[in-house]
Amino acid sequence: MKFRKPLLTLLITASLGGITQSTLAFADAEIFFNRAPPAIRYEVVPESRRGYLWAPGYWDANRNKHAWKKGHWERERSGHYYSEPRWIERNNGWVLERGRWNRGDRDGDGVPNNRDRHPDNPNRR
Repeated sequence: MKFRKPLLTLLITASLGGITQSTLAFADAEIFFNRAPPAIRYEVVPESRRGYLWAPGYWDANRNKHAWKKGHWERERSGHYYSEPRWIERNNGWVLERGRWNRGDRDGDGVPNNRDRHPDNPNRR
């Protein structure tokens, strides 16, 4: 009789953990379209702001249609570089790869971005 309450608590906690994990897995679902996105719209790029990066607009997905998302400012993250959202052709369709911050070495010279004096050096080896 003493062990029923802890056992019941353990079972409830374990079942809730399973619900949380399945919800997180669902959030990473790919957005797949049979047709390519329309041509990129022209946007005026605002004057640069210290500590921010301009993320240009892109075609997002909304209710099985392409929907334009305007460009916006992203706060820079030390040691990271921003990959813009893009549509990739795959398996006779198009998949949206969301914009994200990636950790590491943007120009591939072996020096992490947060320690690199010139993180976008085009003359790297």
